[in-house]
Amino acid sequence: MTLTSHAPSVALPTAVNRLTADDDLFLKLHSLYGNALVNQLAWRFDEPLGRDLLDRFHAQLAQGFLARRVQTTRVPFARPYWVPAPESLPLGCDAVPVADDEVLDWYFAQSQVDFDPAAGLVWRLSAAPTTAGGTLVSLVTSHVASDGGAVLFAVGDALARLVNGEDPDRSASSGRLVGSAPRNTLSANLSDAGAQLRAVVKGIRAALATRAVTEPERTPRPTTPPLPLPERWSPADVVVQLELGQWNAVAATHSGTTNGLLIALGAGLLGRTDRVGDTADIRVDIPHSMRTANDPRANATTGLPISVRYNTTDRIDLGAVRTSVKRAATAYRYPATTPALQHLQPLQMLLPRFVLHHFARTAKAPECLCTNLGDTAQSVAAIGDHRAAAVLMRPVVCTGDPEMFRRVEVGVNLSFSTDGHTVTLAVTGADPDRFPTRTTLRTLLTAEFDCWGLTPHFW
Repeated sequence: MTLTSHAPSVALPTAVNRLTADDDLFLKLHSLYGNALVNQLAWRFDEPLGRDLLDRFHAQLAQGFLARRVQTTRVPFARPYWVPAPESLPLGCDAVPVADDEVLDWYFAQSQVDFDPAAGLVWRLSAAPTTAGGTLVSLVTSHVASDGGAVLFAVGDALARLVNGEDPDRSASSGRLVGSAPRNTLSANLSDAGAQLRAVVKGIRAALATRAVTEPERTPRPTTPPLPLPERWSPADVVVQLELGQWNAVAATHSGTTNGLLIALGAGLLGRTDRVGDTADIRVDIPHSMRTANDPRANATTGLPISVRYNTTDRIDLGAVRTSVKRAATAYRYPATTPALQHLQPLQMLLPRFVLHHFARTAKAPECLCTNLGDTAQSVAAIGDHRAAAVLMRPVVCTGDPEMFRRVEVGVNLSFSTDGHTVTLAVTGADPDRFPTRTTLRTLLTAEFDCWGLTPHFW
């Protein structure tokens, strides 16, 4: 694939931006599994978008916050750091129009891209016309270099500069926050290595002090005869839209919140597959952004795990969900009530790759992941003078070996966003024996919506 080269227009800042523990973890997972999980920001437009507009959008992104690469260090224990990416994957423009019933397949196909964090090839913008005369746009990003908040920040800055007619300029855009190499590389890396060793000692002490603090347990995936599936299987995915007014009314009727209903739907969907039994406690992981203004971090998200009781004969208790979320948010706010494993992140960064390979054999993926983006996606809904009819942001679990999905016990992912009137919900079922096809997922999800009195409109 041909690469697009971008030269910075002015001198870069001198600040060194080291990888965080989350960046490091995603980088190591990338070395093990490749692009098993990517993030996608997607737009649906009712009108055509010109190639020139998309080229200018791409050029802004190529000088912005996403345009970064990993610079490794030779000093033991010193963290790698981010530097500007000198090149990017080119804009992908499909000429063949996409039909309405092919939209989800087109979006999923855009996730099939080989990212290279060391080269800075960590994002890809693509577009295609639709048979109805509109345009589909996709931005797929590597989780190594950006979480959802970083993507929204980078895209928001790029779109604002596009509207204002500003030239792509790393030093004047969000790209200035990426960072650069230290002036005295050896001295800076030795200093960071020392700081990391001190952080490890501090983390171990904190972990020992909080060793009695525990996280909610996972519900083990029961062993069942595997379904006959191809060697390369794509997780089932659907996108559905609902009226926000109806969503909130249902939540209020059952003494819950907008977020609580999302969590209940995810847990209820998993329960309907018979993966968990009656009165089982399902662990639900809730991403929570820690990003601040002008935050240089690629990943600045923490997770709040809660336990949700599933009942085969009744809806999930939204009041109990609300209490669990509040309790978890309070506990993770203070070091003394944060589980020990969280304090060991500095130690995790020092683990060599062969040790991570050992732990990866028993590592587990979230059984239920529920991401509530609120209305944040609406800040990036317009590209130039064109406002999207729908904006979608979601994690994409890419095509892989069904045995790998079984081994890591992945379950369901839900991603919620709204424009103030309509809810857009992206759902992925990645358990190959519970969600073998998109039809299976849609049938189970429809039954869960019916249970709550919600009216879905599927893409």
